[in-house]
Amino acid sequence: MTIGIVSAAYIAAAILFILSLGGLSGQESAKRAVWYGIAGMALAVIATVFGPGVGHGFIILVMIAGGSAIGYYVAARVQMTEMPQLVAALHSFVGLAAVFIGFNAELELGTVTALKASGGDLSALAGFAAKLAQKDLVEIAILKVEIFLGVFIGAVTFTGSVIAFGKLAGKVDGKAKKLPGGHLLNAGAAIGSLILLVMFFNDAPIWTLVLMTLLAFFIGYHLIMGIGGADMPVVVSMLNSYSGWAAAAIGFTLSNDLLIVTGALVGSSGAILSYIMCKAMNRSFVSVILGGFGATTGPAMEIEGEQIAIDAEGVATALNDADSVIIVPGYGMAVAQAQQAVSELTRKLRAAGKSVRFAIHPVAGRLPGHMNVLLAEAKVPYDIVMEMDEINDDFPNTDVVIVIGSNDIVNPAAEEDPNSPIAGMPVLQVWKAKQVFVSKRGQGTGYSGIENPLFYKENTRMFYGDAKTSINKLQPLMA
Repeated sequence: MTIGIVSAAYIAAAILFILSLGGLSGQESAKRAVWYGIAGMALAVIATVFGPGVGHGFIILVMIAGGSAIGYYVAARVQMTEMPQLVAALHSFVGLAAVFIGFNAELELGTVTALKASGGDLSALAGFAAKLAQKDLVEIAILKVEIFLGVFIGAVTFTGSVIAFGKLAGKVDGKAKKLPGGHLLNAGAAIGSLILLVMFFNDAPIWTLVLMTLLAFFIGYHLIMGIGGADMPVVVSMLNSYSGWAAAAIGFTLSNDLLIVTGALVGSSGAILSYIMCKAMNRSFVSVILGGFGATTGPAMEIEGEQIAIDAEGVATALNDADSVIIVPGYGMAVAQAQQAVSELTRKLRAAGKSVRFAIHPVAGRLPGHMNVLLAEAKVPYDIVMEMDEINDDFPNTDVVIVIGSNDIVNPAAEEDPNSPIAGMPVLQVWKAKQVFVSKRGQGTGYSGIENPLFYKENTRMFYGDAKTSINKLQPLMA
């Protein structure tokens, strides 16, 4: 395959990636957008593997076959509830790949430099080494900066993603935790990495790169440990951005234009999404990145009252009498896999002439767009799925709100308690409706461990039990 064909394939793949990102902005076009991305990636892989100067074709094909088989196996087994931690795990692979490629580039550069110094035969070099042999001193200096940045971002992404995976999977405590010294430790590690960059740039041995990698591993670990569960959707989006920038940096190292473009697309889109989500949560983007949220700032407000339970008959009676219903889905719906039951309940309510809509908070679930995907999977009509800003003012005129497995996004403490970890975060004001029914497994707190005064309000009743079972109990009771 000639360099011209490879370049044309890369341009086509880049266009497909852009179309894929654009299509993902709407539920109607998302499925087509995914196919654009699949086609673009297949084209990119084929053009790269069969491009000029690429050796060890058999090993590459074996690795692609093995990776594809593992990927298919994992994707077939993963439930939608596990998708957030899967995404975090995949981000860690990108980060680790960037670290390995960076070290390989440095080792190759050392080999080429030694060969030049000894007057060896450079014409025998092939592949990446041959490209390095053609670089002058300025280009090599730039390359060393690219290697350093690629390894640094990749290392931060790797350990950060591993900790995010642990928190999302429940293997690591979801509460914000920092070592004594907090931000000073992170700042010290960053300053140390900058000093090592200067040394590495001035031809210091490879131990500077190794030490920086260890510092970056610590930064990634400590940053994400310092972010509480309430901010985990932003963390996933942020790590997505980090993995993109790591890929872009390595693209410069390998002189691969498509990797640069793709990394920049992923990095910028992830950063923009993180910023949008931070605005929706009234968070400082910089503070979230630095691990500054998810911890309490003082004693929490005392909650008065008691949680009052209600059975399926009581909920069904209220729904039969209601004219307007808003359903607020959360991670509990995903855990119970209740989306199909909710979709069927929605169909029955609408068939009875009632107004039924869904209220989606920007950070509902543990992944950006988590609830939208579940509802689309259950074939809930797109036009009744509303964003928070579109529907929040309608709660005072709503007869019944059903909250399914949500805690933080419907928590009045965000508005009423300045010491709450989610103080100032815009929430769905469900408590303003005439009646609120909360479908919940038990009386425990949500993922972030924050108490919710909503459960104790006079117009709230607790519909305890597994969400899927509870919703299914309502079906035969509907008029």
